Amino acid sequence: MKETYARAGLLDEAVSLFKNISQFNCVNWTQSFNTLLEIMVKESKLEAAHRRSDIALQVFQEMDYQSCNPDRESYRILMRGLCKDKRLNEATHLLYSMFWRISQKGCGEDVVIYRTLLDALCDNGQVEDAVEILGKILRKGLKAPKRFRHNLDLSHYGNGEDTEGIKRLINEALVRGGIPSLASYSAMAIDLYNENKIGEADKVLKEMQDRGFRPTALVFEAKAAALCRERKVVEAVEVIEKEMVEANCVPTVRVYSVVVRGLCSEGQSVLAILYLKKMEKQVGCVADKKTYGILVDGLCGESRFLEASRVLQDMLIKSHWPCAETYNRVITGLCSVGKQYEAVMWLEEMTSRAMLPEYSVWSSLVASVCCNMANIEVCSDAYKRLKSS
Repeated sequence: MKETYARAGLLDEAVSLFKNISQFNCVNWTQSFNTLLEIMVKESKLEAAHRRSDIALQVFQEMDYQSCNPDRESYRILMRGLCKDKRLNEATHLLYSMFWRISQKGCGEDVVIYRTLLDALCDNGQVEDAVEILGKILRKGLKAPKRFRHNLDLSHYGNGEDTEGIKRLINEALVRGGIPSLASYSAMAIDLYNENKIGEADKVLKEMQDRGFRPTALVFEAKAAALCRERKVVEAVEVIEKEMVEANCVPTVRVYSVVVRGLCSEGQSVLAILYLKKMEKQVGCVADKKTYGILVDGLCGESRFLEASRVLQDMLIKSHWPCAETYNRVITGLCSVGKQYEAVMWLEEMTSRAMLPEYSVWSSLVASVCCNMANIEVCSDAYKRLKSS
């Protein structure tokens, strides 16, 4: 319900619903808060729901009245929103509240939240403030040993002029400052990959492995996704074929899905089919509806409608039900290559699931039949069956 209100631009109603959440049988109040918060601060086409960190702060304060404790995800979402809005004073105070609410024992996963604020301060020209806050983070947030709390040497970075260089130095201090852990390295690497900073992330990944920590599938998933966004699908394939093998890490459905999507977007859907088959051979790794949908769309985009039809058939065998849009694309495509019989079969399958094709699908079928009069009897029989159903 909150998502419905917020996406319709009715943020006041969404906030009001959250304030009255105690009247409902809500299992996870914190998750409800995070959902609302994410909608307010993330990029959106809806102006009313875009960059509204002011309302997000109000909801954050409301949590105390609802006896609802914010978790790490709550702070991550709100910190990102405040920094995007350049409300750095509020972001700094949010950081301090985080020290005593969730960072009392010093958790490596918190480095992502710390990094968001420190990067924003550097981008805003507040390098000295960033360095000062870094010291507090190492001392109070990460509980870093004294030997790691040395002052940063900015002399090699133009005394503050090389912003990107300083940010890299701060990132290194965050990772190395606390007690090295799988959580801190993974969090930093994933965050850098999500920002397409592949070079920096690779350095974190290498250091992580050199220190004896084994990267998880989530790290490799983030790397493959970053490479695909940069249209480097060959390197993304190597993540599965080479890097994960060397790290003794088994690919997950999500990693395969990322690579399949990347291959399809680069017009290599036939190769993507091979990875689908490879996935199915792996024990405990079964392609989901999303992966099949990506592959069908990719094949249709390359006008490989017969292959798309076969993948759609496999999808149904695995009990994944396609949406109406997928049926529409396949049927229209089959009509365009003169495969009226297959198109009619999928039309029957579609209507048997109480889905109605678009008008353009009917037009494509009629036009295809008119071009091939030999199929009129087949389509006529199908029409009669559809009419009587």
